Amino acid sequence: MKTPTLRLATWNVRTMCPGFNNDIEQINDARKTAVIDKELSRLNVDIACLQETRLADSGSIKEANYTFFWKGLSQDDPRQHGLGFAVKNSLVSTIEPPTGGTERILTLRLSTTVGFINIFSIYAPTLCSTSETKDQFYEEFDEMISRIPSTEGLYLLGDFNARVGADYNTWSSCLGHQGTGKMNDNGQGCWSCAAIVVCV
Repeated sequence: MKTPTLRLATWNVRTMCPGFNNDIEQINDARKTAVIDKELSRLNVDIACLQETRLADSGSIKEANYTFFWKGLSQDDPRQHGLGFAVKNSLVSTIEPPTGGTERILTLRLSTTVGFINIFSIYAPTLCSTSETKDQFYEEFDEMISRIPSTEGLYLLGDFNARVGADYNTWSSCLGHQGTGKMNDNGQGCWSCAAIVVCV
């Protein structure tokens, strides 16, 4: 019997808050979740990790095809980041909704026919962020990964704000032939995370 395929995706949505546009005539107050719901359904995605949601606090909303979960800073704080998941409604009964996490790291646990898998939605600091911000992010990331039992699957998806380069020969187990340019400092951080995942 063939194991069902799970289609995962990641999408930096830039914002899920309505009404962000410099041109007041072009503001669209439609729920961004409804727009994202329609596109993910068209692509037949099962679970999507979402970055730069910019929504306040944490919450969820059910749309026609997907249920959305998010985590961000409080309503009173400037919200430049934020994460979320869009989970196909038919799969909601198989997940443990996200709890805890930060506006840069959020996890979802899913029960599958082959056991539990953990999906991380990641929004890493940009290259111009301070060393302290980057260090804090990678320390939190390392700590959250270390909590995942070695018997469970682990998937990292998101916007790592990194350039990993084109050195396929060195990273053949995880880098395809289509890479371009050279690795930057954030790219090196990504490969450190990949090494952690391999070791788990």
